[in-house]
Amino acid sequence: QVQLVESGGGLVQAGGSLRLSCAASGRTFSSNTMGWFRQPPGREREFVEGISWSGRIYYADSVKGRFTVSRDNAKNTVYLQMNSLKPEDTAVYYCATTSKGIPPTYLGDNDYWGQGTQVTVSS
Repeated sequence: QVQLVESGGGLVQAGGSLRLSCAASGRTFSSNTMGWFRQPPGREREFVEGISWSGRIYYADSVKGRFTVSRDNAKNTVYLQMNSLKPEDTAVYYCATTSKGIPPTYLGDNDYWGQGTQVTVSS
């Protein structure tokens, strides 16, 4: 079993920055695929950015150049640095992981997920 705990969400003005953290515990692997997803109000969950088991980074076009994912294997933690935030970035942000060798875009309900952290960007 793997447990994921997100933190770092909050309220920020447009143009501001936040850094989300996702701490993993339990049976963890430094080579796990890790991904960040978000669910805006009234909409379906969508992929944001992630790191595959091989170290390749994937990101959604909507966050290109603004968000950066990174990981600290010694701390079993993955981060999402979010800059130039926009009101449309408002959502509950989730991290997810799997030991399967798949890209983070393929993370699904059968993988491990955190409880989510709210990010609200005011205009």
